[in-house]
Parts: sequence; C-alpha cells; structure tokens
Amino acid sequence: MVYRLALLSTMMLLLAVGSNAGGIAIYWGQNGGEGTLADTCSTGNYDFVNLAFLATFGNGQTPMINLAGHCDPYSNGCTNLTTDIKSCQAKGIKVMLTLGGAAGSYYLTSAADAKQVATYLWNNFLGGKSSTHPLGEAVLDGIDFDIEGGTTQHWDDLARYLSDYSGKGKKVYLTAAPQCPFPDAYIGTALKTGLFDYFWVQFYNNPPCQYSGGITNLEDAWKQWTTEIPATKIFLGLPASPTAAGSGYIPVGDLTSQVLPAIKGSAKYGGVMLWDKYYDDQTGYSSSIKSHV
Repeated sequence: MVYRLALLSTMMLLLAVGSNAGGIAIYWGQNGGEGTLADTCSTGNYDFVNLAFLATFGNGQTPMINLAGHCDPYSNGCTNLTTDIKSCQAKGIKVMLTLGGAAGSYYLTSAADAKQVATYLWNNFLGGKSSTHPLGEAVLDGIDFDIEGGTTQHWDDLARYLSDYSGKGKKVYLTAAPQCPFPDAYIGTALKTGLFDYFWVQFYNNPPCQYSGGITNLEDAWKQWTTEIPATKIFLGLPASPTAAGSGYIPVGDLTSQVLPAIKGSAKYGGVMLWDKYYDDQTGYSSSIKSHV
C-alpha cells in the first residue's frame, strides 16, 4: 500500500512537471552551412521549424522566397524541400513559413492587398491549388509573422484572411515573432486579434526588456506579454550564440538557473525560440537547454 502511494505520488509529480514542460522553436533557412531541413528535424531538439523567409510580397510584387544558400527559387530549386518538410511533419514537428525578416521587401497597402497575399499563401503553401508551389507539394502547418519593417497596417487583415482558411479542413497555425518592447511597433494590432496560436517574443536586440545580468526587465516584459495578449502559448525568443544577435544572449547556466524558473510558472509558457539553426550548431545551445525547457 505504501509502495502504491509512493508510486502514485511520483507519477503525480511527473505529471505536474510534464505539464510545465515546453518546446523549442528554431529558425532555419538563412545559412547554407546549417545543414538540411531533414537533418534539423532529426536532431530531436525542435518542436517547430520556421522556414525563413518569404521576404518579398505585397504591394503588387511577385512573392519570392529567400532560403539563402539552401536552394535557388528562381530555378524552382526549392521544390526539392518537399521530402524534408514531410519527414519533419512525420516526426510531429510543425513546419511554418516565416513572412518578413529584417531585410525583406514587403508591404501591405490595403485590406484587399492582404487578402491577395493570403490567397497566394493558401494556394502555394497551405493546401490550395497552384501551378507553382515554390516548396513543392508539401503542405505547411501555418504562417509565421516576423514583421520588422514596411508598414504597421493590415497585418490584422492578413491574419483574419489566413485564419479563415482553417475552416476548409486543415488548421492553419498562426505564429509571430514580435520584439519584446510592448506593444510591437509593427504588428501590435494584429497580435490583439486573438487569432495567433504561438508567439516567440524576441528578447534580444532590445536592451530595455532583455536579460542583461539581471532578470527584472525581462520578467516585467514577460508578465506584460502573457497577461495582455491573447495567445495559446508564448515562447522566450533568444539568440543561440553571442554572435547570433547584437545583444541579449543568455548563458546556458543563467537561463536554466534564473530565467526559466522565473517564467515557467506562467500558464502561457510555451518554451524557447532560438535564432537560428546555424548558430545553434556552433554552440549546441538547444541540446544544453532541452531538458530544462
């Protein structure tokens, strides 16, 4: 009887710990030296892989994907990624297409423009009908918004139009990578729609709200994000190495002993996002933190 009670209490403890366990999201696509997409998913470290970036779209432009040294979209070279995408999804990993980035050419001029972009994304990446399919026939799990320029307008329209496609059978996940100063300068309005499933907030290159030896600024910003924005889960976005960003890198020891214990109690805690796979390869950051996330 005592043994059974001990076993039961151990199981309950494991369940309690497990319920607070998070995942790791990684960005892939901006360095040809970071390995293949299939290799990325085979590490077993990641729950989400964001393909970065669809850097050109909107305002009448022909949408164009940019996966750096991985493939040439101009010669349909990225269609070969279909097999890799499907192998990731077979492992239960969600594969997202990231819009924007720090150096893209993107702009939404109107709600009609947003609808046109949403239609393009649905037809080419999310299961609709198209003669092009830049990434081949694979159907991605959703769209990630990393909007760091262009306009502050109509991203909420784009989110609504994309969300409408979830009613056509397969759910279209919506995620975003806002900067930690609240509210986000570009997509603050869109984030309040309640249509986004996950946010990976960038707690780097933003000294007022990132970790810098002390946790107060980060913790205050984290509380604001988790209380004022409707989302299923919120992830702590970090650089995977000191050279992956201008500032905001958190040494593994500090992350596991100070930062994660301070934020994991939040019901909206989802895990950690890392920029990016190339830098993670250099440091082994995800492997070092995985058991703590």
